Amino acid sequence: MAQRSLAQTLRQHHGIEHATVTLLSQRLPGTQIVAHSDPAGFLVFGELETVTLRAAAEEAVARLQQGEAGLAVHPNCGTNLVTAGVLSGAAAWLAGSGRDRPWWDRLSSAVLGATMALFVAGPLGRWMQENVTTTGAVAGLRIADVVKLADGPATRHRVFIRATP
Repeated sequence: MAQRSLAQTLRQHHGIEHATVTLLSQRLPGTQIVAHSDPAGFLVFGELETVTLRAAAEEAVARLQQGEAGLAVHPNCGTNLVTAGVLSGAAAWLAGSGRDRPWWDRLSSAVLGATMALFVAGPLGRWMQENVTTTGAVAGLRIADVVKLADGPATRHRVFIRATP
């Protein structure tokens, strides 16, 4: 297997993370789950049993490898929030600039610009996930281990991902 770049590794881990969180959310409705990808795999924050998390992560990898690439995109991804923040902030700044207009006119323009940017942010955030921050192309990867790092109200697990030998 060819060496993966750091960017490709992060995109793959991020895609597996999303697929895992999607499956967990379907199985455990109402459970709050937050996750964060990194070069080793991903961290999962939420009151989960290790065996449940491992089963979901392994199924997520299998389903992505079988072609369910859509599992790699998640509506609550930070990519969507950053995209919305950057677009609405830039639009507000651009629309509200110009000292030759009264503040109330600049404010209304800034609010309108930010609101219009939010309409574009949803589809653009999804596009960013699909093309920049995640991928469902995870052939040759497997869940190596799932380790509970902390228990109780701040339960967190580390999911390790490795290339298959």
